[in-house]
Amino acid sequence: MICRRKLVNRTMHLHWFNLISVNLSAGETGKRYMGHSVDSSSNSINNNNTSIDKLLLASSLACVVDESSQIDERKPMNRLELKRFLELRVKKRVKDQFKDGKFHDLIEKVIANPYTLQDAYDSIRVNSNVNLASECDNIDFTSLAKELAFEKFDISSNIYSFSTRGENKEKLIIPNLKTNVIQEAIRIALEVVYRPHFSKISHGCRTGRGQSSALKYICKEIVNPDWWFPIILNKKIHTRILSKLISTMETKIEDPKLYSLIHSMFNVGVLNLEFGGFAKGHGLPQEGLLSPVLMNIYLDLFDREILNLSMKYEVLDALDDGQFDESKSESKLRRWFRRQMSPTQGNEGSRSGVRVHCCRLMDEILIIVKGSKEVSLALKSEIETYIQGSLYLDFDSNTNILQCNDPRGVNFTGNIIKTTVKESPAVRAVHKLKEKVELFALQKEEAWNEGMIRIGKKVLGHGFKKVKESEIKHLANRSSVLSHVSCFRKPGMETDHWYKVLLKVWMQGQNLKRHDTEEYILSKLITEKALPENLKDSFYMFQNQVKKYVKSETKSTVNLLPESAISSESGYVTEVSSPLKAIRMCLHRYGITNREGYPRACQTLVLLDHDNIIDWYNGIVTRWVKWYHLCENFGEIKIIISEKVWKSCIRTLATKYRLHETEIERKFESDLCRISLTEEDSVNGFLESRDLCYDEGLLYGVGYSGLCMLSLARVVSKSRPCTCFVIGCREAAPCVYTVHVMQRQKFPVWKTGFSSFVHPSLHRRRVGLCKQHLKDLFVGQISLQSVCFDDWK
Repeated sequence: MICRRKLVNRTMHLHWFNLISVNLSAGETGKRYMGHSVDSSSNSINNNNTSIDKLLLASSLACVVDESSQIDERKPMNRLELKRFLELRVKKRVKDQFKDGKFHDLIEKVIANPYTLQDAYDSIRVNSNVNLASECDNIDFTSLAKELAFEKFDISSNIYSFSTRGENKEKLIIPNLKTNVIQEAIRIALEVVYRPHFSKISHGCRTGRGQSSALKYICKEIVNPDWWFPIILNKKIHTRILSKLISTMETKIEDPKLYSLIHSMFNVGVLNLEFGGFAKGHGLPQEGLLSPVLMNIYLDLFDREILNLSMKYEVLDALDDGQFDESKSESKLRRWFRRQMSPTQGNEGSRSGVRVHCCRLMDEILIIVKGSKEVSLALKSEIETYIQGSLYLDFDSNTNILQCNDPRGVNFTGNIIKTTVKESPAVRAVHKLKEKVELFALQKEEAWNEGMIRIGKKVLGHGFKKVKESEIKHLANRSSVLSHVSCFRKPGMETDHWYKVLLKVWMQGQNLKRHDTEEYILSKLITEKALPENLKDSFYMFQNQVKKYVKSETKSTVNLLPESAISSESGYVTEVSSPLKAIRMCLHRYGITNREGYPRACQTLVLLDHDNIIDWYNGIVTRWVKWYHLCENFGEIKIIISEKVWKSCIRTLATKYRLHETEIERKFESDLCRISLTEEDSVNGFLESRDLCYDEGLLYGVGYSGLCMLSLARVVSKSRPCTCFVIGCREAAPCVYTVHVMQRQKFPVWKTGFSSFVHPSLHRRRVGLCKQHLKDLFVGQISLQSVCFDDWK
């Protein structure tokens, strides 16, 4: 009730502010209107002053009625707008504490404020996709603010922990609701202080920046790079790193109480900060709310050092190469600063010199160099020395410098980044002709194989009719289970069974491989051997001629082109591709496919409702579209979605309802459209249809992760009621679910859009979720960070 009353009061203040401005403008209009009658007759104005005031009062009251009717018709704010509105309120309080070049007393004047804590709590509820007008938790923000102001808040009594089973126990410490609110308030305050000072090479946990902006920067703003190498960090936070972090923060914030509170969180283990341990920003509970912003503050030292090193290699070294023209009015240093302010300008003039680029997404760093290998090696050595000597972080020393035209590419943000030659229109036309010839040959080969399979099936059908069971019965083992089972079949079914036994015996004599399918056996080993030799020779001769043309004729056609058509190439183009092998492995870990890669039914999801099953598969598709939509091979992702994910969903529903797959497709046709993504579907239309407008800086990690496997544990009864475990939600939970940690990927691994690391202590933990938040967790509207695991007693 307190939260609802405060929200209504804030809304009424905003509405009355609008009404006052409307009335003032109406009053000024009335004065301008009355000004025409002043010149003609001032006495009439004095006599009718009372009537005019009554008229203005009546019009004001009418405006109140009209405005109140328009308030209900206004479109409500979405999650992003609510998040920005709440953070702007805290931002004003933080800026009021700026004096003498520093921010002072943020704990006492800003964070230990009931209104700030209320806004932080509402911000957490927005992340949890909870309606702010609904019933909220019973928190006394006034007493909590007093505890913070007088340093009486006990962190150790406001946490809870889990540990794994077995000898090697791993412990996970998670903040409770009050500590979460305090961390969120500190996070908002720190982002207000540091966000304007962060470097442009940082793309994580910033407004309007994220994984998409990092990939766009690499692909579009970096022209013709020569060398690149990733910096793979690997370090858990310790006292030395924490001291360095606090000393860095003291240059902008003067607040001993804030640093004492951060030290307390570190000492009890609730401040979980690990460099390179797992994918940051994926909304997992072990990260905590403060980890992203503290990591950005600490690695901002690295960003500034990179700028200094780039100035050294681009400016100072350029002055010693003998190419500096003193007659030019603009110096090398001035041109360097111009390029930093506008990277798209001056690329043509800087191709002959050294260029250093850096892109950082949280603790994932990629260095790109245009220049010689010696320059890249020297730069890499200086970077590693700074990381180890000044930042006290470890790194993977086995990382090698790769050429940008290396076909292997480099791994960054769970994608493969590589450069390809940008071809001229004439060369592209030749290659397009080659692709058409290859496609024509492939179509003929598919038609040939389908014909062979059809003929082989007819041969099998003829054999089923003509073979006698008495002729092949002695080939089988009568003590086998199949032999006993066949006795209980209908009389017409025994011949079918024994003919399959005969086919098995024949296959053993052919020394077939395990991966040979029935179609391959029918087409290659049965049908083709019975065809005329001239027919087979003509088909395979056609295929060989196509291969010969593709290898030789394409090169000769390119050589016939004029040099002007070939020389129009403008270097290399940077492209992003997804790791298909890692994606297929991830599908196997989640039980969507078997070992051979064929889709299967997820037995863990069978007990859930059909809506929840479809939502879980829809969450996979939505995450993949957002994570991989910039990849060049996104078409292959669509194929995996249509062949693996969509088929697995149908088989799961078929297992649940014990129906044929065709009947499932017909019964749930409208619902299954949510997880279908055909070649005609555009990525933007797919995202817009799901209302996924978000800012990666404000809703950090919510859209990419939170995917976990949940199985039905039990239905909630009246004797033991349960409310939703999502922070800020007080709705009743109809069911309790068990969390299954399907994969645990430690450093260094691919990050494939799934929540690539879930702490093993959360395995088999039970959570109660309402219907709405179960769907939000599956689809990706919330993450595991929004779930309070301490609610189950």
